[in-house]
Amino acid sequence: MYPEELRYTAEHEWVRLEADGTVFFGITAFAQEALGDIVYVTMPAAGESLTAGAPCGEVESTKSVSDIYSPLDGVVISRNDNLDSTPESINADPYGAGWMVSMQPNDPEQIAVLLSAADYQEMTQKG
Repeated sequence: MYPEELRYTAEHEWVRLEADGTVFFGITAFAQEALGDIVYVTMPAAGESLTAGAPCGEVESTKSVSDIYSPLDGVVISRNDNLDSTPESINADPYGAGWMVSMQPNDPEQIAVLLSAADYQEMTQKG
């Protein structure tokens, strides 16, 4: 159900490590389904330093507003500006067009402590 090549946080973010060391992240399919129709997103700006587990933005849906949490320590390279005009991309394609932030992690080894797809799926099924 969840892409095997990604890692996940308990706060429902996914993380993809690229070959050049860049990390992309966004919210999971589970999170966007729970939120409903996403209508607005705030994300950190390029150059901003992020701390693992700390809020770095928000997702607003027709149901509620939820924080986005940084999965790793690092510096923002870019944000997905397309989400400013099409936040519903997160609902349609959370692992592709709905990515939120790319970053340069301070310590790529932090990724190893994140959840595997199987562990994340198990966590979401426990409710």
